[in-house]
Amino acid sequence: MNRKIAQLFQPRLQLYFVCLIVFALLSALYSVPLAVTELVIVLGLGLYNRENSRRRRREIGKYLDSVTGTVDTATKDTMVNSPLPMIIFRPESDDIIWTNDRFLQLTGQGQREHMFDAKLASLIPGFDTRWLMEGKSECPTEVEYGGRRFWVFGHLVRTGGRGGGFLATTYWVDITEFCLIRDKFNASRPVAAVLLIDNYEDLMKNLTENERSSILAEIDNRLDEWVAQTGGLLRRYQRERYLFLFEEQYLDQFVERKFDVLDTVHQVVNPSGINASLSIGIGKDGDSYKELMSFANLSIDMALSRGGDQAVIRNKFTFEFYGGRSKETEKRTKVKSRVMANALSSLISDSSQVFIMGHKFPDNDAVGAAAGVCALCRKNGTPAHIIRDPGSPPAQELIDRLSTLPEYQDCFLAPQDALLIADTRSLAVVVDTNRPEQVQAEELLQSCNRVAVIDHHRRAATYIEGAALNYHEPYASSASELVTELLQYIMEPNQLLRAEAEALLAGIVLDTKNFTMRTGGRTFEAAAFLRRSGADTAEVKKLFQNDLAGTIAKYSIIQNARLYRDHIAVAVSSAPVNRVVAAQAADELLNIIGIDTSFVLSKDGEQVNISGRSMGETNVQVILEQLGGGGNAAAAGGQVTGKSLEEVAAELAQAIDRYLDS
Repeated sequence: MNRKIAQLFQPRLQLYFVCLIVFALLSALYSVPLAVTELVIVLGLGLYNRENSRRRRREIGKYLDSVTGTVDTATKDTMVNSPLPMIIFRPESDDIIWTNDRFLQLTGQGQREHMFDAKLASLIPGFDTRWLMEGKSECPTEVEYGGRRFWVFGHLVRTGGRGGGFLATTYWVDITEFCLIRDKFNASRPVAAVLLIDNYEDLMKNLTENERSSILAEIDNRLDEWVAQTGGLLRRYQRERYLFLFEEQYLDQFVERKFDVLDTVHQVVNPSGINASLSIGIGKDGDSYKELMSFANLSIDMALSRGGDQAVIRNKFTFEFYGGRSKETEKRTKVKSRVMANALSSLISDSSQVFIMGHKFPDNDAVGAAAGVCALCRKNGTPAHIIRDPGSPPAQELIDRLSTLPEYQDCFLAPQDALLIADTRSLAVVVDTNRPEQVQAEELLQSCNRVAVIDHHRRAATYIEGAALNYHEPYASSASELVTELLQYIMEPNQLLRAEAEALLAGIVLDTKNFTMRTGGRTFEAAAFLRRSGADTAEVKKLFQNDLAGTIAKYSIIQNARLYRDHIAVAVSSAPVNRVVAAQAADELLNIIGIDTSFVLSKDGEQVNISGRSMGETNVQVILEQLGGGGNAAAAGGQVTGKSLEEVAAELAQAIDRYLDS
């Protein structure tokens, strides 16, 4: 290498000597003595240049050797005496090649001169080196060893050409003090919580002042015991609301105990036998107290929209849910329904057109609710369009019935056509879902400036935000029931088309399982209004008839069902089946003695559909939320993409175990 570098400093004179020799030979044609003299001179100059070049190469070589030796010495000295622990190893075999003194001290091997016979995995268990093979120069996680924490940096070099292996060099930076300060800061960050006695009205109903004071005092005592260990601030700021401020280090303890204060407060019973119910909304990771309170209020709203009696944590990105297993109690008032009816009517009147959409693959409840909103639009003289998915959804027969009516000739639109005619004054009304990723046309939802949501499902972590009107009642049986309640305050029974009344009644029948599940007094009032509007129960019954193949498929699913944990039926259908058939099979399984919960899994293209049903004791929504689904406590569903039936069945079993064991 030194010779090559030295040659770069040498002048290239060979061409000149060749020319001189040629001229000397040509001179022989005129004078031989002159030519001989020239050759002697050229030879002398050549010998002198050769000797001079050798001398220059020797001097350059000595200089390069001295510089190289100095660099090598400095490099070796730097590596050996580096203030950072260093280690060189082979990532494919985990063999240690070399370590400096600092690393030997770090690992407690300071008395040894080398560790060539050791494996890195045995020396530092749990240290994953895949990040080096992935081309990264920094370990993605902190490494903890010997009570200290480190950032690890490194790089790979290839040895022996393309066919050779790799050598990895890593540098360990001690960040223990930084981590301690960071952890202390994170542990002391403030957390805001809003505690709400969510059945306060029922709890205090028909009680004397002494009895009310006694119950509130008992609740206060239980809350004081719960917060005592935190040193936090707990204050009641409304008759049924409390504000709780504490440090984040205590939040993990609450989560670990799964907010046992919910059960503690539930043990408080009034003279009428009603148990107290508590909901907790927690805000964390806020940049200010204002943002923390905003997160806490969002959490308490989310808890109430999911039925209450639970704790919800909101951070900057998502929600976390704890509890929520008790059955919802109806808290709707007719005052709220009247206010919502007038507000929705005003929104429709001020809009240029209304786009109505339900969830993907709409069922009778979604289409029935959409038909009810369409009737309201007709009452206000506003054009209305119902978004229609391509293909054949579960409510196809109901859609076909409505499509034959003159009032619905141009009503159904594809999502792409709706986008083309939407303007700044368009209103989007979403029924039977509150999750933006589940609507039939998410692009249309985002393009509309004004949105109204009418839904009865419990809220999930994602929901439609910023809606101009949000009529969300998880205590209602169906979206059709909610829409029917709104219609009662705006329309007379004779103003509703018979087909529309039957569509709404079909939605109620579907979600109440023929008025046997999730029914309240308001449900029968809505059904009575629809009956006065001309709904024929016989025609509604026809909407739920199956063909022979569907009936055989349903009972085939039931035949293959297996018991899990003694009271849960799980049926896995290897053959593709219609969603409606799968849901009916899940309902039918609840008619078997000893079964109070059922799940049906079926393949649908690249995804696996899950239908969950419960008699009320088991909250199937909480179970299926672990698999990305949602719904209500008694009826829920979900879709899992990219996994086989067996894998989804195993994940469902784990979700059931986690729910029951906790």
